[in-house]
Amino acid sequence: MIRKYSWVILASVTIATSSVAAQPAVPLWKTVPEAPPMIKADESGLAPVNGINMYYAVFNKGAGDPVILLHGGFGNSDCWGFEVPLLSKAHRVIIADSRGHGRSSMPDQPLSYDLMAADVIRLMDYLKIDKASIVGWSDGGIIGIILAIRHPERVNKLFTYGANFNRSGYMEEPPDSAMSARYMAQSEAAYRRLSPTPDGFGKLKKALRELYSMEPDLKPADIRTIQAPTVIACGEHEQFIKRGHSEELARLIPGAGLVVLPNVSHGGPLQDPTGFHHALAVLLDADK
Repeated sequence: MIRKYSWVILASVTIATSSVAAQPAVPLWKTVPEAPPMIKADESGLAPVNGINMYYAVFNKGAGDPVILLHGGFGNSDCWGFEVPLLSKAHRVIIADSRGHGRSSMPDQPLSYDLMAADVIRLMDYLKIDKASIVGWSDGGIIGIILAIRHPERVNKLFTYGANFNRSGYMEEPPDSAMSARYMAQSEAAYRRLSPTPDGFGKLKKALRELYSMEPDLKPADIRTIQAPTVIACGEHEQFIKRGHSEELARLIPGAGLVVLPNVSHGGPLQDPTGFHHALAVLLDADK
């Protein structure tokens, strides 16, 4: 019997500082932290998937329920540098670079969320993983939602952060331009360091802008079909996705929970990795 969740949490996290009286010059939710270096994987490589070479890495390969971590747009799987060491203590963890991102290649074809979801399924086949929990941040969360809809037999549990299911969920006001500039600078530097086509960041930007102009385009009826135990998470100061949209997404999924992480924005998994991991562990370890 599948255990269902029907609750709303405003997560509370204590953030350590060097001085109790000291106040950060910039609020946590306006910071753009970088992830620490990724720990050594048990296995890594390039999987031939739907006409691309898709980078993946596996941690704690021999034990634990499999969990796949999916990153956001312009990023790469190294963004999970805080989460992987924590999660791999009890789970087999798989990270992957979406097509055109990080170390994965991208042919001359439009990006779509359905295509990137199909890539994850083929990667699971390549790694002989029948079923896994999916953890997705931003674009990765959208991919996770599509996987739970299109391939329910392959998804154990679903955790999304900062994801929307259609374009009505986007904020109408523009995000903080300084934060966006810092994030894009970090993303381009990482792309040049990791990509098999280091001068192709402009191509990726064009492909993603075209994608975002049309997708996601899921209907409430699609969302209601999700049966995996699910948590929809977002930051208190989320700057891209409307809070009401996240709340609607959680309401539409039978038994889903909603988590709002305090004092963080779209970058919550890096701004408050401890709070993010705690919220994730509540879902993944609920039946243990």
